Amino acid sequence: MSISTDVPHSFQIIHGRVVTPTKVIENGTVQVQDQTITYVGSTANAPIWKEQTTYDAKSGLVIPGFIDIHVHGGMGADFMDSDPHVLDTITSFHASQGTTALLATTMTAPHADIDHVLEQVYAYMQNGQMPGAQIEGVHLEGPFISPKWPGAQNPEHIVLPNIEWLEQWESRYPGLIKQLTLAPEREGALELISWLRQHDITAAAGHTDASYEEIMLAVEQGLNHAVHTFNAMTPLHHRKPGVAGAVLSTPAIHAEIIADGIHVHPAAVSILAQLKQQDNLILITDAMSAAGLGDGEYMLGDQPVKVINGIATLPDDSGTLAGSRLTMIEGFRFLIQQVGLSILQASAAGSGNPARELGLYEQTGSLEIGKRADILVLNPDMELQHIFIKGLLKSYNE
Repeated sequence: MSISTDVPHSFQIIHGRVVTPTKVIENGTVQVQDQTITYVGSTANAPIWKEQTTYDAKSGLVIPGFIDIHVHGGMGADFMDSDPHVLDTITSFHASQGTTALLATTMTAPHADIDHVLEQVYAYMQNGQMPGAQIEGVHLEGPFISPKWPGAQNPEHIVLPNIEWLEQWESRYPGLIKQLTLAPEREGALELISWLRQHDITAAAGHTDASYEEIMLAVEQGLNHAVHTFNAMTPLHHRKPGVAGAVLSTPAIHAEIIADGIHVHPAAVSILAQLKQQDNLILITDAMSAAGLGDGEYMLGDQPVKVINGIATLPDDSGTLAGSRLTMIEGFRFLIQQVGLSILQASAAGSGNPARELGLYEQTGSLEIGKRADILVLNPDMELQHIFIKGLLKSYNE
């Protein structure tokens, strides 16, 4: 996939249903100057526009760009194989599907392999030339997870929590790691959770065999996130609430959800959404290298994966799901059309809530004056029409 970039320093989008954090402005306008939003309001009251570039939304939605904090790859590329070409490939594909920012997500892997990803992503970000979705940091999914709930992670690489590894990585790549997924019941996990929160890194429960009580102890240490809720965790039982019960009942825990109808039933997504109404429901894709491509054989880290009828699983007969082919725009539509969320709720889950958790909300995640122009224009059928990243119009060709 190739990418081209138009460079309108100033533009306006008119006659759209503009989605703000609190309401949908019918027949609204968004104006942008020097990559920054300068007006959000009704078209009738918009300042007189003297610039030449105007886009007519034709009553379609105008929403903030999506932020995917859990994504492994796309278009045949995997973040575990990071180099500039791989990073361009993944970020360009997901940008073409409405993702304007993301976290490069690793797999449970040997120390040296994770270090390679961190080195490559850090250099890529430092270079400052990111043509697609902006990489805002790295999400380490493992290797400090439970061998009882590996999912599609390679159990050979699972190790106990190791603060020294994180201290080394934080020293070498300051501020790069934004989220770490671990099993809170493992030896040393509580100490690591406390260390993570002291360094403003999201401490996420995932691939975990923890009890409800163990999760609540972890919350006391700063655990504040759950990875792909309901998947690879102890389920809800009325006498043993498990990880799922702790996530559902604890407002302090932000909950990821893969909204594809494969990983979680729409009814379960609806229950989660009704309980997570304090800016703590987060739409993710968990997309792997098959995203954007068809059925076939792929790799997820060093694990072989087969995709049949759009469903990615390990090649054995276990039926273990292995990431997804989901994109953020598909997840956004699913939340509205299949789960019944409002446009405001779905937009918050895909944009505002992840921005808040990453500490980016003052910069992006909503359509407000002073924020960077990460903007999507959808037609009335919620199909992407225009994608702006940092105020630049992006177009994509196969």
